[in-house]
Amino acid sequence: MRFGFLSTYPPTRCGLATFTRSLAFALIDPRSASASVVRVLDPDEKMASPAEAGVRIVSALRPGDAGSRAEAARALNRCDAAIVQHEYGIYGGADGDEVLAVLEALRVPVITVLHTVLPQPSSGQRRVLEAAVELSTAAVVMTEHARETLLAHFRVSPEDVHVIPHGATALPRHSAHRRGASPTVLTWGLIAPGKGLERGIRAIAWLRKRGVDATYVIAGQTHPKVLAHSGEAYRESLIGLARDLGVEASVRFVNTYLSSDDLAALLGAADAVLLPYDSKDQATSGVLAEALAAGVPIVATAFPHAVETLTGSAGIAVPHDDLDAMTSGLERMLALGEDRRASRRGGSGPTWSEVAELYLDLAERLRAERAA
Repeated sequence: MRFGFLSTYPPTRCGLATFTRSLAFALIDPRSASASVVRVLDPDEKMASPAEAGVRIVSALRPGDAGSRAEAARALNRCDAAIVQHEYGIYGGADGDEVLAVLEALRVPVITVLHTVLPQPSSGQRRVLEAAVELSTAAVVMTEHARETLLAHFRVSPEDVHVIPHGATALPRHSAHRRGASPTVLTWGLIAPGKGLERGIRAIAWLRKRGVDATYVIAGQTHPKVLAHSGEAYRESLIGLARDLGVEASVRFVNTYLSSDDLAALLGAADAVLLPYDSKDQATSGVLAEALAAGVPIVATAFPHAVETLTGSAGIAVPHDDLDAMTSGLERMLALGEDRRASRRGGSGPTWSEVAELYLDLAERLRAERAA
């Protein structure tokens, strides 16, 4: 089966691009021959993409460009099935409604992956998402909570909505550091307001008051759009906060876009992963999926994906505005991490290969139904 993808894609640096690349490569090995990508670009973004075996960048979709919408549809129609990533912010038009013209022109089975499902959408957001699902053969969400939210707040057919979890990379194992070393808390991803990193820094200060001298590693580059708009002002504000709280020496920034090996090394040295996000509606988190797969204890604010996923030794979800609960959760998970250092156990959650099998099964079923 030849898959076509409509999404951002590397070298664009965002979670959606990483998701699509991971899924594409999992699908083409070993049961599919190739994947074609229509790359969603910003108006001033360059088309150039590195050549990668098995995945071809065949076209580009740019906001406001009707010709690129028509060409995107033609490219996807040359495949056996299309997988469309839906996020309001990447497509042109009001609430990203330009994607609807592409969906209307598709003649192959279409699986649209919904990365954001809001419980209180604006009228425009509701209209666009309902139309996107209506124009698709199937819609995929990544948690049961997202499915329940979609069915409760949008007019969609339940039989068209499928739950396929977020995948995770099977990272190479790195040796954990020695028992008795200072505990390490890790947060990673593109740095931007809304990630709640202020909470994390304050929690490290509270841990110190409780006698826990932990190191907080914040790894990742500033989000390109934030960098273009305001430079490193947000990162500098975090450094200033750490200094004001007296924990500047305990907060370490790794200002780089992480490779798989980089991430594996950081996870191998981490005793806990902290996801202190501001959003109370985040349906899925790739960072959460990767941390679960790595088997590192997690503390997260209580966004839906965390509430649904974190139980027992996997981690704990805490109220967004309860710094005491976050600090206590870190104490508990760091103690658990200390016990695991010598022999870290396997994580939980599906790998990309397992997730790709679910997409392949769904695509083959949709194609068979259409042929019947």
